[in-house]
Amino acid sequence: MNTSLETPPFAKQNRGISQLNRRFSISSTGSTPFIRRHKYVAVPVALFSQPKNETCLRIKSKVPAVLEKNERATTEKLTDPSVRIVAIVGERSVSPLNNATWQEVMLHTAKRLKWVDEAYEIVVFTDNLSRSHEGTVKNLQRELSHAEILVTIAVTNQESVKWIKSNSKNIPNIISFDSSSGMANKLGGSYVHSETKGTFFDKIISVSQPKKANESMEVINTISEAWARKNTDDIRFCLLVIINAYIRPVPILQNLRSKGFSTLSCMVQNCGPQILNCLLDPECRKALQCLNQCSPVDQVCNYRCIASYESPNLEAFSLCVLQKNNCLELNANIPEKPHVPPMVKFRGKDLCHETAEDLFVGWLGNLDWSWRVVAGQNPAYDQFPCQYQLFYRGKAKGSFWYEPVFQVKTLEGKLVWRRRRYRVKRNKIPGTFYFSVLDNGVVSNEFWTIVDVSNDLSWGLFHYHGAARVAGQSYTGAVLVSPDGALPKETDTRRLAAALEKCGIKEWELFTVDNCSCKDPPLGIPEGSNLHSVIDVKDRNLNLP
Repeated sequence: MNTSLETPPFAKQNRGISQLNRRFSISSTGSTPFIRRHKYVAVPVALFSQPKNETCLRIKSKVPAVLEKNERATTEKLTDPSVRIVAIVGERSVSPLNNATWQEVMLHTAKRLKWVDEAYEIVVFTDNLSRSHEGTVKNLQRELSHAEILVTIAVTNQESVKWIKSNSKNIPNIISFDSSSGMANKLGGSYVHSETKGTFFDKIISVSQPKKANESMEVINTISEAWARKNTDDIRFCLLVIINAYIRPVPILQNLRSKGFSTLSCMVQNCGPQILNCLLDPECRKALQCLNQCSPVDQVCNYRCIASYESPNLEAFSLCVLQKNNCLELNANIPEKPHVPPMVKFRGKDLCHETAEDLFVGWLGNLDWSWRVVAGQNPAYDQFPCQYQLFYRGKAKGSFWYEPVFQVKTLEGKLVWRRRRYRVKRNKIPGTFYFSVLDNGVVSNEFWTIVDVSNDLSWGLFHYHGAARVAGQSYTGAVLVSPDGALPKETDTRRLAAALEKCGIKEWELFTVDNCSCKDPPLGIPEGSNLHSVIDVKDRNLNLP
């Protein structure tokens, strides 16, 4: 069956058909992203490639529908009323997120969407309409009557499908995942049909509106890739993409737009030697070619390229193009939400700056590391295997450093160790810190919070907000740590759940780190470094490996 975008009866129709042959698929399980501490942006590698019918100097825009505001979006004011989203999920349907129900996932997504913009509203219903109270059904009808986006997930009951279709005809954007083949999909008021219906979107081979075809296809591709990873960050991102493309601009997506000739001119005028050196270096050239295959919004893909092929020439390229000259004209700020308060007492005493730093230092001195990461929340940055944290006081008065050591499986199948070095500064409030790092030529600034650490130092939870300004990327996340990389004992379950709640994180959001094969990590700290100032870790009774 052919797949097409069709204008519904209430909208204007443009004539013409263009043929496309590209498959968009969504897997039922997410990919295996990796851990934070590293962020990157796709440089305009298309400058150095020669696709058919294009010059080698053309700058590609991977996701124009996400980057370019449509006519409606550009004419709306940012102070417009709330964006209304309705989510209908299959009753008792289970998600791939550690067996959390889809209802739990979407209710949590509604909360996380508020961190981006308070005007984004999601209401969540299950599809048990035949057994629902009459008031619930009327409430759903009312919500659907003024919704701008409808999301259906795991809706397979045919009576429910029929009811939803009858009551959602005027909703301009409808996306269905893992649902009945009877569920329709729409983007910007245009129906989208696929060979395998009920999931967004299996195969697109023709569109009825050439003017909207490219935009819709890029949105489809972007959403499909994000949804396939099945995590709360990417589920939220799918909704933001639709809002940005068809309703109104989303500020955190504005940096994804290509700057065209100004980018090329900046690079050529300021970074000629660095560009040439990178192209002549096989590893650097592989990195650029790899980045060219990634969506600019896919931090997992982008950083895997960098971690696989990092080299001095790549760092020099990024330092010149991005950090020193900001040729992509990007900007990003450290997110303000969620607000995460630090712990205020440790072992019954008020937390002071010295104690807070000692908690970071952790087990270093007794062990060769401060902490090992057990699990993390951010799908792009919190999953590298074998993560070791090294916190220590430097030789200079007041200096404090953080060095993460982690393992990367490169795109060529090799296991390699990577290491970074962060400068750490105290914030005014004990337990909060400013981190900064030069990572592959790009500076990232972060705000860290010690959310909680057990009295016996058997586990800790650290939260972070961060931004790589010239890469146009901002992010949040948290890492659960312990001395041996194992989960905390069951007796601390309630306390850990409370700490996660302070971060706005559910336990089922966490990704477990693979700590099984961690042979010969390149640890060690500079000679003359200092460790604990207040806490005596040696008297803690804990069984260590």
